[in-house]
Amino acid sequence: MTPLLIVAGAGTGKTTTIAHRVSHLISQGIDPARILLLTFTRRASQEMLRRVESILETGWKKETTNFIRPRRKMAGKIRGGTFHSVATGLLRKYGKFIGLRGDFTILDRGDSADLINVLRTELKLSDAETRFPLKRTCQEIYSHCLNAQKKLEPVLVESYTSYLEHIDNLRELFQLYMDRKEEQSVLDYDDLLVFWDALLQDETGGKTIRALFDCVLVDEYQDTNVLQAEILKKLSPTGSGLTVVGDDAQSIYSFRAATVRNILDFPKTYANASIIPLEQNYRSTQPILNMANAVIEAAKEKHRKKLWSTREDGSRPVLLDCYDENEQTEFIVQKILQQREDGIPLSHQAVLFRASHHSMNLELELSQRDIPFHKYGGLKFLETAHLKDLIAFLKLMENPRDLVSGIRILTLFPGIGPKKATSLMARLSENRGSWNAWREFSPPVDSKKRWTEFLKLIDRLSAKSKHSKADTMAEDVRAVRLFYIPLMKLKLDYPQSRMRDLEQLEQIAERFKSRQSFLTELTLDPPTSTQDFSTSADDKDDFLVLSTIHSAKGLEWDTVFVLNASDGHIPSSQSFDSNESLEEERRLFYVALTRAQNRLFVCLPQRSFTAHWKQADRYGLALPSRFLTKKVIKQIQRQSFLEHPQEDGSYSDKSGLQSSKSIRQRLKNAFL
Repeated sequence: MTPLLIVAGAGTGKTTTIAHRVSHLISQGIDPARILLLTFTRRASQEMLRRVESILETGWKKETTNFIRPRRKMAGKIRGGTFHSVATGLLRKYGKFIGLRGDFTILDRGDSADLINVLRTELKLSDAETRFPLKRTCQEIYSHCLNAQKKLEPVLVESYTSYLEHIDNLRELFQLYMDRKEEQSVLDYDDLLVFWDALLQDETGGKTIRALFDCVLVDEYQDTNVLQAEILKKLSPTGSGLTVVGDDAQSIYSFRAATVRNILDFPKTYANASIIPLEQNYRSTQPILNMANAVIEAAKEKHRKKLWSTREDGSRPVLLDCYDENEQTEFIVQKILQQREDGIPLSHQAVLFRASHHSMNLELELSQRDIPFHKYGGLKFLETAHLKDLIAFLKLMENPRDLVSGIRILTLFPGIGPKKATSLMARLSENRGSWNAWREFSPPVDSKKRWTEFLKLIDRLSAKSKHSKADTMAEDVRAVRLFYIPLMKLKLDYPQSRMRDLEQLEQIAERFKSRQSFLTELTLDPPTSTQDFSTSADDKDDFLVLSTIHSAKGLEWDTVFVLNASDGHIPSSQSFDSNESLEEERRLFYVALTRAQNRLFVCLPQRSFTAHWKQADRYGLALPSRFLTKKVIKQIQRQSFLEHPQEDGSYSDKSGLQSSKSIRQRLKNAFL
């Protein structure tokens, strides 16, 4: 089978296409167990496998009425999951070929940053006067080097110029970070891919892994990084059996080392590749697609395609000229409520923005008017301190050498600081993970009772007693939760709402049979909220969606509002110095537009508020986004706040900074 690239435009049925491709392979005699399906989220994998199962079952029923073979069970044999989850499974089973033990534990992004911070302090690099990069920045630099397969210096030159002076210290820090992970038998996110790549490079290991699969399918190929592309090349050196699906126009994740070059250069990487474009859009009306096509047409490099729809009718997208952010907010709130009265639920409407802080004014107004909303693109469910604390208990039980989890737990006890916690972890390591090392410890007076209870909890979770029946995962979480709550109340505010989160985590745990599977799942594909694990939706729970454009990718709504379509917001001012960054910002704008099914409103405040650390906060005139070219303007209707749309898409004399009519209307609203 020759390598296949399916260029699937927005809303063209990518998931259905992949599901049918997998079903076709099985119908052609490919053993489902020899098919590998790689995705970027757990949900995407589950949805595709569900559709494959449905297609196979329906297809078999059409073939025969005499005997219905249990084909739906075939989908369950397919190895499917995210790059990182598949890597984890393969490394646990075949890591022995490269000297890796299968009982490793996994650090999530937060844990990685915490370990780096411990080492920053150890190396005395945390002196504020030197302005050494903070732990998160260090973690980002390290991760970028591995995923982009670049040395430290060029990464600093390209993306972190201000930290070039620290290159020697960063190199020392990262080398120590690698050594400590080896000592503690832990892998971080990046290690999972690096070690999978190393396993494929190994003569015996590579041959073993390649022999497992006849076909490899990859979803969202435009979001892969250099390392992931190299893994695929090693899995299928000639491209035989390789199918990738993606859209170069939706490549928007360079900040995590994804590169559009992978999908653009696919025909060069696999010279005999076939390319199939999908252009029929099943989501949006043609007027919306006309605007989106006009935006992406200006891209310097692209796989050529033009989205079209049989839904030719529909209102043209609206470009709203408003005086400032307050008018923008007023328009959006009025329109949202009006549409709700017209039968469009709040949950079928979304407000999208380039950066999370762009929605602050709108959030305040929604709260004052008691309009429910959910915001996506902020702090994730498992990134909150109380949930990370609880999970740390389970991680330490799984791996007593886990320094980050150990320090996190120990510093919860009154009177135990980072220095003492590090010493206790060293004592545990010296005793090869035997908990007896902590029984001889004399805790501070304030923690004496809790320390005794802690040792009892350890005995329970480590299942040392031969006579006790092993607890379920939910019971383990409950035991930790009840022990942790008194400590949480001493350390964190808003304990009541946090306790509800802990109870929800206990409910999630009921779905898992082992601690290892529970921790692996939460680490590799963490939920943004407990709704991610819900199997049914509550129709009564109606709320408006606020989201960054990045977080909105892959989703759709009846009506979409795009905030701040001005230069400096879209595109971001941080992209002005790089043509590659500007091209990605264009693709990001395209993603925002193509989320809309029936109605699209793009808002353009003509005055914008700016804040700079060197200057006083101030307002300035905003220029329309450079992506709103003449060709794009022709596809939309232009409207001023409180005015009627301009059907020809042109400016009117009413669309200045203010019109006398708009001023008088505001006076009427305020005083009459």
